[in-house]
Amino acid sequence: MNSAIEQITLRKISWRIVPFVMFAYFIAFFDRINIGFAALTMNQDLGFSSTVFGLGAGMFFIGYFITDIPSNVILQKVGPRIWLARIMVSWGIIAACMVFVKTAMGFYILRFLLGVAEAGFFSGIILYLSTWFPIKRRAQVIAFFMAAAPISSMLGSPLAGSILSLNGALGLKGWQLMFMLDAIAAILLGIFTFFYLNDSPEKNRWLNKDETQWLIKTLADENQNKGQKAKTSIWKGITDIRVLTLAIVYFGTSSGLYSLNIWSPQFIKSFGLTTFQIGMINAIPAAAAIVAMILWAKHSDKTKERTWHVVGACLFACLGFVLAGSVNSLPLAILALVIANVGISSCKPPLWSIPSLFLNGPAAAAGLAAINSIGNLGGFAGPALIGWLKETTGDFSLALYCVAGMLVLSAVLTLAIDIIRKRNADKPALA
Repeated sequence: MNSAIEQITLRKISWRIVPFVMFAYFIAFFDRINIGFAALTMNQDLGFSSTVFGLGAGMFFIGYFITDIPSNVILQKVGPRIWLARIMVSWGIIAACMVFVKTAMGFYILRFLLGVAEAGFFSGIILYLSTWFPIKRRAQVIAFFMAAAPISSMLGSPLAGSILSLNGALGLKGWQLMFMLDAIAAILLGIFTFFYLNDSPEKNRWLNKDETQWLIKTLADENQNKGQKAKTSIWKGITDIRVLTLAIVYFGTSSGLYSLNIWSPQFIKSFGLTTFQIGMINAIPAAAAIVAMILWAKHSDKTKERTWHVVGACLFACLGFVLAGSVNSLPLAILALVIANVGISSCKPPLWSIPSLFLNGPAAAAGLAAINSIGNLGGFAGPALIGWLKETTGDFSLALYCVAGMLVLSAVLTLAIDIIRKRNADKPALA
């Protein structure tokens, strides 16, 4: 009986929640990476150098870093429905303001404010999923959620290329039109979120009584099994060595992810292609990453292993960056981008399944946000480093090797986390 209830309940919540969070992250991720496509024409229109663009693109993550933890703590207090809706509407408003950028300083300020507005979205969704899905299904669910990132690249790349070709429509430059359409989508999604989400299983109206009770009991039992010898504060969740180490791991993977998505259009452009061709080719690595990350996460859940799934994926991505830095032909460049994208995307779901092994309650909200906010600084470091090194050296090679080195560090630290976790296996979960 319980097995039947489990299957029906998980199927219902999967269909109710997963498509929504995927679409929300699709819009959010496109909002983060559309700057890479805008640069194909915006940089020339506004006179931005590679250094200015790289710094401005990365300013998003400074704003995100400063406000992600408080945003996620507020989300836990007021509920995901209100707070996620607020996040989406406010980032939509800031994105619309990007239409009016004219100077480097204005570019820096708006990118910073966009990070402030969007802070708490990703870690908030991860926290939200942990309140609805049992641990044994979590990596797969996170994989579907995070698959929206490569899907956004796959579908967004040709879409962005097409929008840029509409230069002059509605009296706007192509890059201005892209920002405006993205802003409208975010605002409408925020309004929909307010009416669609349920804050917790206890407040849902679409599971029957038995299904709701099974879900609540299953999640409560999992939290009980993490240990209750002590209750710790939000501060303990932030400062736990495992959290801080995971943050550095995520820093390396974020450097790789956003270096790819912000700079790959420029990298592909260096082979002399048109804007539309760039958009179509940039979709290929993302398509491969979607399939790989879901299969890799499914294998991680099936084997109940996280560490080596993160390590292997990081090293595979490293190989892609090294290859990208040494190729001089378009086919090999595409192969390198495929390898890098597959590795970067595949490491994320098992990585985000690790914190739930030792975080709970208020510490989970703070710890997840700390990992995300500190780790996302890699989204500043990677693109900014590439912009500076490209302008200094004249090509992408050295910058790509540096990002590869960050991924090696992430792999090594993931192994260290596993050692720490096993040593602390008999200690209480952080709650």
